[in-house]
Amino acid sequence: MKIATAAYPLDEFDSWDAYAEKIEAWVAEAAGQGADLLVFPEYAAMELAPLAGRAVSAELEPSLRAVSERMPEADALHSRLAGQYGVHILGGSAPVYDDALGPRPVNRAAFFAPGGAKGVVDKQIMTRWEREPMECVGGGPLKVFDTALGRIGVLICYDSEFPLLGRAMQDVDILLVPSCTETLAGYWRVRIGAMARALEQQCVSAMSSLVGEAAWSEVCDVTTGAGGIFGPPDHGFPPTGVLAEGVLDAPGWTFAEVDLEKIAQVRADGGVLNRSHWAEQAGRDGAPKVERLQ
Repeated sequence: MKIATAAYPLDEFDSWDAYAEKIEAWVAEAAGQGADLLVFPEYAAMELAPLAGRAVSAELEPSLRAVSERMPEADALHSRLAGQYGVHILGGSAPVYDDALGPRPVNRAAFFAPGGAKGVVDKQIMTRWEREPMECVGGGPLKVFDTALGRIGVLICYDSEFPLLGRAMQDVDILLVPSCTETLAGYWRVRIGAMARALEQQCVSAMSSLVGEAAWSEVCDVTTGAGGIFGPPDHGFPPTGVLAEGVLDAPGWTFAEVDLEKIAQVRADGGVLNRSHWAEQAGRDGAPKVERLQ
């Protein structure tokens, strides 16, 4: 398969049609390059907030609610495009108010198959900014999507920095890591997390990023990043583990060809077998004895 990960800039739209035209243009470009799986970034849906007016998009709580209210329309658009172009799409995540999970929003990404199926996955662990002032909360449980492209999981941004969440995804072939990072340090934290999860579970991880400035948004006014696709640095993969990486802060798609057979082969007979040997940590991962040396 061919994976496309986005380095995606936010625009301030004054009409739904302008937003829809942008999303379709991005999907058409990736599909035109032969991509089968498209990955948009965390909080890419925040560009829906300006449709409610600058007074709304510039204020934190009103902007979160405005985006949440637009998500059914955005999901319908992404679903239509997935079918029209014959691709799988991870849409940009959004703050979503879900009464079943309480009064505060979750950070939710929707996944669309070309046959019309849709699944959603929520971020599990909130960053400091999401805890305060956004007051976002961890959402529903992690999921694995069994698709025509293989088994696909999602760890949204900060979630990729937690190895036990990655271990919960041990059966996925492709791990998607949509991100929104303000600083270069933040980008590298998530990238290192995405690469570490690919190493541990001997899978492929695909990271997308928001890039550029959106002065009208408190959530993502300044962002930095790049697309990247990573695998285990082992047999059948590049020695760096980097299948493809975009140019920092340059908008556009980053592409890589991924062979599921190579994932199966490295899991069965790699130079190392991290995924299979994971359980050997049990009993060895307690608090270490402290020895005083002088």
